[in-house]
Amino acid sequence: MDYASVIEGVHQPTCMQKALAQNPNLLRTLLGLSFTLIFLLGYAVYGATISPSYYLYTTETEVTSDDSIEPVKIYDEDENLTQWRWTFTADGDNLTWVNVTAGGLSRNSVMKLTNSVGLYSHSKLGDPDAEDFSCEDSCFFNKTHELISEDGGDDSIISMTTTDPGRRNNGTVYAKSLGEAEDKAREIVEYFHSPAVIIVEITEDGNKSTAPNVILVTVNEDFSDIGVFSVDAGTEFLWAVAAVVGCFSMLLIPSFTVYFAARAKERKNELKLQKAEEVVDESVSKDSNAN
Repeated sequence: MDYASVIEGVHQPTCMQKALAQNPNLLRTLLGLSFTLIFLLGYAVYGATISPSYYLYTTETEVTSDDSIEPVKIYDEDENLTQWRWTFTADGDNLTWVNVTAGGLSRNSVMKLTNSVGLYSHSKLGDPDAEDFSCEDSCFFNKTHELISEDGGDDSIISMTTTDPGRRNNGTVYAKSLGEAEDKAREIVEYFHSPAVIIVEITEDGNKSTAPNVILVTVNEDFSDIGVFSVDAGTEFLWAVAAVVGCFSMLLIPSFTVYFAARAKERKNELKLQKAEEVVDESVSKDSNAN
């Protein structure tokens, strides 16, 4: 009876651990639930990206380059400065960009771009290397924008009539119907910049006889077409599922790690208990033979 009590003391905790830790359906339950949730949430993300209430409109861009204007020369003898002045008349209908480029500038030349209505400009506007730059936040709205060409050569001033991206290079609108969406898109795009007279002035040291080469580039964008925003259904669904799988992996991987670690610990304890049982059995057998 004494040996029996020892064996029972060994077996009772083992049975209890197996009853609490071993569940053959746990892994299948977790995997089934995970895949079901991944599929449902992936479909929900996919459905949210193809809402027919959003419409994409496009604009037709017309770029005009003008270098035919002859400048007016004004020489200031007292200051020994030469001023060149060009007067351009741009098309104000849906005018978006006004850019002037000058070539053959002398050192320390001063170039000015003037419009009586005002334009938005910044030294980083149009710079492909500009980082963390937003014209809406950083551009200056002035009637005259000035640039000093310290090294001479070629320089330019880039400006816009608006910082609203909806008037430039396409856009999207939210509406209940195609007709309503087109009305909203046309309302955003339609604009008339008046007066559209652009004056370019370049001031150089000394009495210059040859004017710099000046080119004025203007961009007009008119409403072109509109349609329901759509995406490739298969690709979008795969991206949605991948996103949800990534999110669930962050939650499931630690859970499964704990689960498998517990199983490994349980197997290790089972081996220890099995060895203990063998030792007890061997001891009982020796005592029986001795008697």
